[in-house]
Amino acid sequence: MLTFIGLGLYDKNDISEKGLNCIRNADYVYLECYTSRLMGSSREDLEQYYGKPVHPLYREDVEQHPDAILEQSGNGNVAFLCAGDPMVSTTHADLRIRAAERGIKTGIVHASSISSAVCGLTGLQNYRFGKSCSVPFPQKNWSPTTAIDVILQNRALRLHTLVYLDIQDDRYMTVPEAVSLLESMAEEKELTIPLYVGIARAGSDEPVVRAGPADTITATDFGPPLHILVVPGGLHDMEREYLERFGGL
Repeated sequence: MLTFIGLGLYDKNDISEKGLNCIRNADYVYLECYTSRLMGSSREDLEQYYGKPVHPLYREDVEQHPDAILEQSGNGNVAFLCAGDPMVSTTHADLRIRAAERGIKTGIVHASSISSAVCGLTGLQNYRFGKSCSVPFPQKNWSPTTAIDVILQNRALRLHTLVYLDIQDDRYMTVPEAVSLLESMAEEKELTIPLYVGIARAGSDEPVVRAGPADTITATDFGPPLHILVVPGGLHDMEREYLERFGGL
């Protein structure tokens, strides 16, 4: 059996009791390391907490070379761990389909996700979010601008945009870096984004939420990762009041 287990937002303690029991009863435990990270706990912390080895997986392991995981799932119990919820904003659906095609039983243990946590932290209502997007680090001869197109489409419908920030090995994009990139994209299109909301370390004891125009956000020290960004599509009165009280608007 292959069980996808969400670890929650920040550290080892965020996992559900159901998820923890599945891990402790698993024959093999894998940790997906490329879509998100638990910044409050290391892999060694998780191994000590679970009482068994945790094997890291990277994008090519899951998307291109999943045969070993699938073979083990056909012969025993495999726990596939992921920060956040294992089926939110990930490519893990493909792995579950591949398992089903081989007749392997699968299951999901859900957990808290950044897509819902941002609503509680910012007061921006879940039903007012449109399509999400990502801002990658620019590379030589490659600087995608899809994010600004998604934001503009959402804003035309008065919808908020959740903007995921790039993770590369031990390099984590910050909110100010993402806002600077988006401002450059908007300038090229002769457009203005009036308001950003930056969030850092959701799920920790001291998350940071700051709302304001680009110059305010780029001058703000959000501290250590992980960071995420929201571009509102206009605010209802309650959303504005919430951000004034809890986001420094």
